[in-house]
Amino acid sequence: MTRNMQVSVRATVTAAIVAAVTATVSCSSGPPAPATSSTAPASSTPPSATAAAPAATAALQPFDAGSLRAEFERAAKEVLVPGALVLLETPEGTLSASYGTGVRDSDRPVTAEDHIRVGSVTKTWTTTVILQLVQEGKLALDDPVSKYRPDVPNGGAITLEQMLTMRSGLFNYTETLELNAAMDQEPQRVWQPEELLALALPHPPYFAPGQGFHYSNTNTVLLGLIAEKVEGKPLATLFKERIFEPLGLKGTVFPEVSSNAIPTPHPQGYFYGDNVLTMTNPALPEDMQKEAVEGTLAPHDVTDVNPSWAWAAGSGISTAADLKILGEALVDGRLLKPELQKKRLDSVAPTDPGKPGGASYGLGIAKFGTLYGHTGELPGFNTFMGNDPVNSVTLVVWTNLAPAADGRDPASTIARTLIDKVYRPAQ
Repeated sequence: MTRNMQVSVRATVTAAIVAAVTATVSCSSGPPAPATSSTAPASSTPPSATAAAPAATAALQPFDAGSLRAEFERAAKEVLVPGALVLLETPEGTLSASYGTGVRDSDRPVTAEDHIRVGSVTKTWTTTVILQLVQEGKLALDDPVSKYRPDVPNGGAITLEQMLTMRSGLFNYTETLELNAAMDQEPQRVWQPEELLALALPHPPYFAPGQGFHYSNTNTVLLGLIAEKVEGKPLATLFKERIFEPLGLKGTVFPEVSSNAIPTPHPQGYFYGDNVLTMTNPALPEDMQKEAVEGTLAPHDVTDVNPSWAWAAGSGISTAADLKILGEALVDGRLLKPELQKKRLDSVAPTDPGKPGGASYGLGIAKFGTLYGHTGELPGFNTFMGNDPVNSVTLVVWTNLAPAADGRDPASTIARTLIDKVYRPAQ
């Protein structure tokens, strides 16, 4: 989940995003009860709709494509996005719909073939590669980061598992003024991963290792560098060999740091204000929000901003169809062996121990009520990707605006409203 990056603090998903969506899901479907489907060793093929049908019948509302499409369009309009796309699949029915345009003030439609920047969804790629290396015996979850990066302060006490679960305490480089100012002043700048770490490591940690939760892109950048070191290959090659090709992801790309291009077709991505203005609060000042609603304030086109500042934590590109495949594969066991797959799903835990029904995060995967997955945001694009293995529900939403003028994550906001229409209210 990035969010957090604003570019910083919003660039990839963040706990804030997870919290917002989880709260809604929990209200709409009740606290997720432990289910055999979500914790048992996963098979190498997706769970069948037939097996999930009894649970789906009880948990899901009658599928009304017209009502769902209307709710999707209403929510998209409310958050002022130029364009959005939804892909929803349940045993009761499916919905594939678009809203608006890919380019403001044009008739260029949003299409299912569009490529978009997926922000922190990239984290699921990086963390999956790390877990694959763990099951191959090349890494261990309890390895200290100092074994691979002796320059990390207190690295002997920080484990790979704590970085995977965002419980290392390492400072998030995307929360620095240096990065946000540079993003505004030099949007085409090429960032090397070591430069990103240099922004983070001088800062004190948020807490002692394992003693809290803080969504930090620094964790995932370090994990990407460790994967490259252990395998002796570029991260892009590891993603291609270990995830993209095995899953048949034809529209998914991890760009070179020098590239700010997006494969065609693609929409433009839009962003209100600037990174420094929204660094600590993604919402615009009230007067600017009013202007955005009235249409007198236009968002900036940030499509061509170089995403290297997010690297292993959020620079990926994909399509709705590929995100559906990926979201399901993260849950059904196609990327990990049963034992480690079970551990991954079981690892999801509340980010705030005092709020057991709130946001949850685990080994590079989040849980939104009954849906496992991830969200992703960076200026211009927001993505929600979730899969409920018990009820066989998959939901993908993307928007070409992020964040909204009022600070909300547009795709997550739309997803939340749709979830309320898919699941029956808690009894």
